[in-house]
Amino acid sequence: MSAATTRSRTPDRQCAEAVDLARAAAEEAAAPGVVGEHVELVSEGDRVVTHFFQCMELGYRGWRWAVTVARASRAKIVTVDEAVLLPGPDALLAPEWVPWSERLRPGDMGPGDLLPTDAEDLRLEPGWSGEDEPVADSAVSEELAELAEAEDAEVTAGPPATLLPPSRGSISAIADELGMGRARVLSRYGLHTAADRWEEAHGPKTPMAQAAPAACVSCGFLVRVGGSLGQAFGVCANEFSPADGRVVSLAYGCGGHSEAAVMPRPPQPAPPVIDETRVDPFPLRPASDSGSVPVTEDPSTAELGHS
Repeated sequence: MSAATTRSRTPDRQCAEAVDLARAAAEEAAAPGVVGEHVELVSEGDRVVTHFFQCMELGYRGWRWAVTVARASRAKIVTVDEAVLLPGPDALLAPEWVPWSERLRPGDMGPGDLLPTDAEDLRLEPGWSGEDEPVADSAVSEELAELAEAEDAEVTAGPPATLLPPSRGSISAIADELGMGRARVLSRYGLHTAADRWEEAHGPKTPMAQAAPAACVSCGFLVRVGGSLGQAFGVCANEFSPADGRVVSLAYGCGGHSEAAVMPRPPQPAPPVIDETRVDPFPLRPASDSGSVPVTEDPSTAELGHS
């Protein structure tokens, strides 16, 4: 170890004793009462020392005021180099910054918000617009790329001024009628991610589908969607279903199935043990063969009642 290195690690005595000078500089940079006790000092080099003070300001737990003082060679006066607020070993720090494109979640967009799409988004692939060049407002167009690089593009309400309806009878007009006049369409990756997301929300493995009497594929409230996704998904149109207006898997199901909504038969009560609604007839005269009265040849001479 060289002598210069040894001297740099040994704090200068006059700089180390300049605690009051360092505190005054910290209070001037912050405010009175915010600078706390002296924590430690660190030698930064020859005749350069940094004093650390506790930060008592709310919201800065573990932070420290660092004041660096220095002394010129052969000088007796110590001067302040800089005063800054630095985090300590156990400081409360903000989480690592994440770009907005990675922080965005479904449902975060509100009215008036704009969500630009990356020109190399894996969910999209070039479509067929009927022209050799993409439309002017497409993320893959050269015009939009030049505006983005200039960093002075302003977003205004309404469609872009450069967009004009295609002339009648042209290839672009026919492409628009067929739904093909788009600069980009969903890629295979975009289709798979959308299908996985919809399958997880309203698919056959959900608790609602497990308890359903039948699948959506046989439900009259299912509205089929076009394209390749129509082979596995549709839109629910039952206002009483929990998936009303949502994309559901054909294997999904709920209690609002059109063919399962049959009114049950009214319950039949059990027969009573004692029927109090029936009347039992009782004759005024006992039967002749009941044994209560003697048998006579002339019924008119028989006495009424029992003997």
